[in-house]
This record gives sequence, C-alpha cells and structure tokens, in this order.
Amino acid sequence: MSRIGKKIMTIPAGVDIKVQGDTLTVKGPKGTLSEKVHPAVKIEIADRVLTVVKVREEKGDDAVHGLMRSLTANMITGVTQGYQRILEIVGVGYRAQVQGAVLTLNVGYSNPVNYPVPKGIEVDASGKGQVSIKGIDKRLVGTVAAEVRAIRPPEPYKGKGIKYSDERIRRKVGKTGA
Repeated sequence: MSRIGKKIMTIPAGVDIKVQGDTLTVKGPKGTLSEKVHPAVKIEIADRVLTVVKVREEKGDDAVHGLMRSLTANMITGVTQGYQRILEIVGVGYRAQVQGAVLTLNVGYSNPVNYPVPKGIEVDASGKGQVSIKGIDKRLVGTVAAEVRAIRPPEPYKGKGIKYSDERIRRKVGKTGA
C-alpha cells in the first residue's frame, strides 16, 4: 500500500469537491479544476475528510494510489492558494515584457521571441530581470515555466540565460591563454 496514498486530507473551508462518474471536480475561491479518476482507485468524502482508496490489487496500483492522492492534494492547494514559479533573466540587454496574452523576450536573438501565454496563467514581468508565472494548476504552471526557460537556457560559462530563481548554475572555467 502506498504511504502517500494512505494519508487523509482535510478539506478546507470554501472548497467544494464533487465526484461524478470518473471525474473529480474541485471548486474553490481561486477557480475550478477537474481531473479524471483512475479506475484503480475510489475517492471517498465524509465529514470534510477526503480519502483515496484502492479498489483492486494489481501491479502498479500502489503507484496510482499515491499519484491520485498527490494530484488531489495539488488541486486543493491550487484552488485555495495557487502556485507560482519565478524565473530570472540574466544577461546584458536581456529583458521581458507582457503585452496582453503574449510574453515578449529579448534574450540575445536577432528578433524578440513571442511566447503566447495559455489560459489560466498570469505572467508578470514588472520585476527587474524577473518573470513571475502564477496559476491554480500546478502542472500547467510548471510546464509554462519550463517552456519559457527553454527559450534561452542558462549557459555554464557566463551564466547568461533564463533560469529558475532557486536554480544554481554550475559554472565552468573557460579557455586559458598560452
């Protein structure tokens, strides 16, 4: 049995959870999220307590049990607090700006790179060399942050590029003159 899957979750005030067929819907103050429930597990709600219970004992069902519990916990956190990922832009002349639903990055290419921001994501580039990506879906926030970082990943010699705020770049020593 999965250790993570066994943990119970208390449903915070202001969060409404419904299971209709094989779809789990979590509604909270910041929005609504839906996820398909795997057939190997069942979600039970009683007295503001949510538990994920395994239905069968087949190979791989322990992993699915823990996964569904984690996804449900992430949905509850998302609709109550939301998620945020901060990127730092390092480099002379490198900058970002948001115009409507498009993030424009000037990161050393001959032309600026336009990244269309998906629905459900807020991007703020007002900070000095920082881009803040916010949303209620943890998976979508992480995906958008990874796609923006991939436009100009940090390089190991000077450290220029787009990096996560908590990321450390391992620096290399360049060529030495004779």
